[in-house]
Amino acid sequence: MSFTFTDDQRQLADSIARFLADKYGFEQRNKIRKGDGGWSREIWAEFAALGWLALPIAEEHGGLGGTTVDLALMMEQFGKALVVEPFVATIVLGAEIVAKADPARAAEILPQVAAGEHLLAFAHSEPNSRYDLPRVSTMATQGDEGWILDGHKAVVLHGDSADTLIVSARTGGRDDERDGITLFLVPGDAEGLTKKTYPTIDGMRGADLEFDGVRVGPDAVLGEMGHALDIVEGVADRACVALAAEGVGAMQATVDLTTDYLKTRTQFGKPLGSFQVLQHRAVDMLSETRFAHALCYRTAGLMDTVGGVERARAASIIKAEIGRAGKMVGEEAVQLHGGMGMTDEMAVGHYFKRLRLIDVTFGNAGHHLSRIVGMA
Repeated sequence: MSFTFTDDQRQLADSIARFLADKYGFEQRNKIRKGDGGWSREIWAEFAALGWLALPIAEEHGGLGGTTVDLALMMEQFGKALVVEPFVATIVLGAEIVAKADPARAAEILPQVAAGEHLLAFAHSEPNSRYDLPRVSTMATQGDEGWILDGHKAVVLHGDSADTLIVSARTGGRDDERDGITLFLVPGDAEGLTKKTYPTIDGMRGADLEFDGVRVGPDAVLGEMGHALDIVEGVADRACVALAAEGVGAMQATVDLTTDYLKTRTQFGKPLGSFQVLQHRAVDMLSETRFAHALCYRTAGLMDTVGGVERARAASIIKAEIGRAGKMVGEEAVQLHGGMGMTDEMAVGHYFKRLRLIDVTFGNAGHHLSRIVGMA
């Protein structure tokens, strides 16, 4: 299994890696995640100035029209540096949903997003929905001057800092029906909206959102009424590939940290890396990472050319693989570092936590294996 990058793609990856090595080292990243809001608006502005926020956005909406492979290259570097800025929430999810749901609103919103001036978050999962995308209980009822939203959304990525929330709600059908789901644009400071915000175990930010009679105008509807699920599924599949690329970057960084540790840590007067059994374990970690890397970019190359069941199957295969391989690599790394592996001072534990959260976002390995079987 092989994949060849263009010169432009290699230059893109190199430039991102250089920037992050200079401005986003482990200590700098820790300082950012412990600061107000858990991420840096200054770094976000630099991302925008470098064109990174515009990369996956279509040219007609102020972007650069990058492919899913381009996006994966960026996410891989973000995974190596454990970037905590709201790129997945705003660009991978929010901007993609707006673009697919409503071209007219995309022309209005996405140039601001690409410029780093507007943050988005996608509020879809609910306390009882787990990974079942059609299961939506939040209700939108029509009032005299628009719509009224009532319900609860759980673990909304960067939902605390979004200027606009993209909220899925039922305008028809039962809680688990495909039809009847509509998307709404809701201001992040809407009256009746309560946010419970918190850092997640991997250093990111999440929020539980309560909608208690939140009123929005008729122009808050995003896309076609009652038929949003196809868009949600397509965006979730592409997000699975982006997260897998981030996981590949985190796995490679974990392998690098572990091999460096084995070369420098001594026991019985010898470097740990001189013991053959530990060499074999490190080689197994590297093999898992190389395979995941190849599969990830093969899948990214497919995402812009296929749809429907083929797209869904490809996304589930890489998401299941990254969940399994990421768990193996992370656990091995922590064991080979001994007890220090899970301390806050050691970077390897932070990579392990991020890999575990990547696994459970938009469905863990078990969920995606079941999804693949269901498509057979």
